[in-house]
Formats: sequence, structure tokens, C-alpha cells
Amino acid sequence: MPMLPGLPRGSGLTKLTQVQFGGYNHNLYAGDGAIYDTRNMTGDYAPVLSPREPRLLLRELERPNGIFAKDGLMWVDGTDVFYKGASVGTVEDSRKTFAELGAYIVILPDKAYLNILTGEFGSIEASVAASSVLFTNGTLYGVATNANSLTVSSVDFNDYFKAGDAVTISGCTVHSENNKTPIVREISSDGHTMAFYANVFTLNGTVTAPVAYTEPGPVTFERKMPDLEFICSNENRLWGCKGDEIFASKMGDIFNWYVFDGLASDSWTVPVGSEGDFTGCVSYIGYPMFFKDGAIYKVLGTEPQNFETSASFSSGVQPGSGGSLAVSGDMLFYLSRNGVMSYTGSMPTRQYEMFGGVLYTGGVSGSDRRKYYISMLDEGGSPHLFVFDTESGLWFREDETRALGFAYHDGNLYMLCDDGRLWIVGNVMSPPDDIIETERVEWSVEFADFSEQAPEKKGVTKFYMRLEADEDAAVDLWIRYDSVGEWSSVWTTEDRTERQQKRSFTVPIIPRRADHFRLRLTGTGDCKVYGITRELYLGSTLRSLRGRQ
Repeated sequence: MPMLPGLPRGSGLTKLTQVQFGGYNHNLYAGDGAIYDTRNMTGDYAPVLSPREPRLLLRELERPNGIFAKDGLMWVDGTDVFYKGASVGTVEDSRKTFAELGAYIVILPDKAYLNILTGEFGSIEASVAASSVLFTNGTLYGVATNANSLTVSSVDFNDYFKAGDAVTISGCTVHSENNKTPIVREISSDGHTMAFYANVFTLNGTVTAPVAYTEPGPVTFERKMPDLEFICSNENRLWGCKGDEIFASKMGDIFNWYVFDGLASDSWTVPVGSEGDFTGCVSYIGYPMFFKDGAIYKVLGTEPQNFETSASFSSGVQPGSGGSLAVSGDMLFYLSRNGVMSYTGSMPTRQYEMFGGVLYTGGVSGSDRRKYYISMLDEGGSPHLFVFDTESGLWFREDETRALGFAYHDGNLYMLCDDGRLWIVGNVMSPPDDIIETERVEWSVEFADFSEQAPEKKGVTKFYMRLEADEDAAVDLWIRYDSVGEWSSVWTTEDRTERQQKRSFTVPIIPRRADHFRLRLTGTGDCKVYGITRELYLGSTLRSLRGRQ
């Protein structure tokens, strides 16, 4: 005897309305109404769903190597350094790290600098070699002084050094003890003689009656900077790190890293002696902060005589993610080996629960003071750009952009991408006049499984959406049943040539029973979704197999 078709067993039609929308929640446990994935959405209007503001394209670089801002925008295109749109110097063709102190912008690894007031571009390091170097008695501040001077008639030392510089001398063979790093106190007006403190050199004769002598050479004179991997500025000093060692420049002086005079203005250095190399540094709440994979170091004190490091052994910056350090909403964010962390001065706090266990690498970040932007690579090497809104506390995934660097200037956040495009992102405060184009935003929201917390099959009969859309904006609704098959389009905006005023739209669909279903909203242009109501009925648990029933 043939069986009759099964009939829905349940309690009639039910309407469930959602008017509060959250952010990115890429977890299997995400329930009814949670947002499993986003593309180009924003928390500006939370809890209302809305796409982000369009980006503004400023220019396109051929070989993007870095971006920075200090009273103007700096970028490096190949070997050319640009500041405020003008070429100011050349460097090696490699990725750059930047810091600023006073009127200076420092560029690593080239150890180059730009004085933004004078336009002077040059090298922090200086070096000159000479033969026939006369080590002699001289004068200092107009007073005769023993064993304190050296003279080279063929060199104008004013072209390389200045008083106060620590100059490393090497190549001495007659008196090898003169290979050292003394501090220049005076340079003669003709530039041929450098004077130091008394008895800094060993001469012929005796200590009480020193006699001048000549080093045949070549003798090399150098002002050196450590080979820093990471750098920042704090309290009128540059700070940096490489390997296991922390360095601080002389106060207010980007050129000197080896001045040890016993003064409060001295340079400073210390090896911390813990496992691993440093992975990043940043200035935060008045302190220079240094990170390893499993440790955070804060330098305390006001001068070299009382500088000390305070360590906490917790999740630090993941190797290769030194560019992920950025301050937003008074919190410091960075990418650790476990995921994104926030830090307020004590212990870091996890911010990675919403990423669903996906481990990201290669973090590069920036901040517009409210939002934290981070570009990361997933386990397959694909890039993703995420944004954390510190006011709403929500994460959003924007798109597949791979950023090389960010810079905040004049109320705008600039993002340099690996394809050479230089964008203004986020909420634009003061757009420049030379914008090339404004993008048209394509967006989407995918909700997690709607199971209605019921084991029965359920049949969806209708949706109601309250939304508004700009002129020429497009909005489409899609549905998928039981995690199989293709997405089915069930609705699209009626008229894309006119602005859709805020109102409810009814979306009737052919009922189909399923254990669960998913919704996806896609669109182009500006739109705001205020609420979604789903009308459904529950079936019987007796017929809970996969498929149409």
C-alpha cells in the first residue's frame, strides 16, 4: 500500500525578529542570528548592519616599500623617498621601518634620515679613512691639553662629525690602544683637527711628557648606529632592538648611540638575557615597550643611571608580526602566536575568540584612534584585512587586501598595499584634492546556522526585512539549506535607480523543510539593515533525515 506524503507536524507559524546585529564570529558554535562571515562591513552604526565607507585611492606606487607620517605623508617607491609628494632622497630597494624624533624621520635598515624643517637628507652613520694621522697634544676650550688631539691635513672633519659625536677609531698599529670610541669635544675651524678630553690617547714619551707621533694608516673614523631591526621614539630618545639587546640613543640625538659620558643625556644599551630574539617595539603610555614571542619588556626610569627593564612572560608579538603593534582606543593591539591581543599595561587580553581557531601570521596594522586595522595571512597564505571597532567592541572582516603599512595623518588613515595602491581608509576627515578615484563597495554578510534551537525540521515561509538603500545600491538575499548545495537567490531590491526609503520588504519563498538554514545578504553601495524577521513552522522529529521532505 503506497504511503501518503508526510505532512508538517508542529505548532503553526512562528515569527522571530532580529534587530541587534553583532560582528564577525567565525565559530562553529555561532548560533541563530550570529554573523559567521563579513565582507566590507562596519561597526559605525552598530547594532544596525551597514557596509563600510568607500576607500579613496591617492596614488599607485610601482614598488611599494613603506609609508610613514610626520607633519606630512612619506612613502618609499623602489629606491625613491617621497615626502609631501616630492622626491627627497634615495635608499636601497627594500621594505622600510620608520621612526621620528624632533624634526627628523629615520628610515631603516638604511639608517637614513630626513630633516623635515631643512629638507636635509642623509645618513645617520658617517665614515672617513685617512693615512698619516698625527696624534698629539692640543688644546681644549682654549687651554693647552695633553694627549687629546688628532690631526689629518687631508680631511675636513666638519664634513663628517660634530662636537658631541662618539667616533670609533680603528686601524691604529703603532699604539693599538688608540683604537677606541672617544667623544669629540671640539673640531678646529679648518676641520683638520679633532680634540677630545685630556689623555684620551696614548702618545710616545711618558704619561707626564707625551710626545706626538704619526699613525701611518689607513686609520678609519666612524660614527655608528646599531643594526636595529625595530625602532620607536619615546621621551626624546630613539629606542630600538635587535637580537636580545635593547638600545637607546643619546637624548635628542638620532646620530649618537654610543655616548657614555656618565650624564643623564647618555646613550644606553642592555642585553636582557632571555630566550629568543626581540620581535617588535613600540612606545606606549610613556614607556618604550619591547616584545619577544613569549615576553613583554618595559623600560622603567628617567635616565641611563636608573633605567631598568621590567619583564612579564606572557604572549608577546609573533615573529614576523612586528608591524602589528598599534594603539587604538587607549589599548595596544598586536598579533601573538595565538592570535590578536590587547594590552593596557599589565597582562595582555585575548581578542581572537571570534576568529574560530584560524591562526594568522604576518600581521601589519594601523589605527585611526578608534579602529584597529590589521592585515594578516591565514594558514594557506591568503590575506585578510580585519577591523576592530573599540567603541562597539566588534570585529569585522573587510576583504582580501594585503597591507604593507599604515600611517595616520591629519585625521585620515592611509594604507599602502602590496599591489602599490595607496588608499585612505575608514571615516575620511579631510580628503586631499588629488584623489584618483573612489571605490564602489561590494559587501556581504553570512549568518551562522539558523536551527532555532529546535531538533525538529523547520520550514521557512517568509522573510521581512526593514532596510534603506542609496540610489544605485543593490541588495540581495540568499538562502542555503542543511549546509549542502548552492546558495539560492530569493530576493533582490525592486528598483536600483531610486533611493529605497527605510521600510519593510516582504520576501515570500517556497517552503522547504530542513534541519537548519543559512542566510546571506550581498550588495553594492550604501545600505542599512535595521531588522530581519523570519516566519517559519516546526515539523516533526520523526522525519529528520537530510533532504527535501
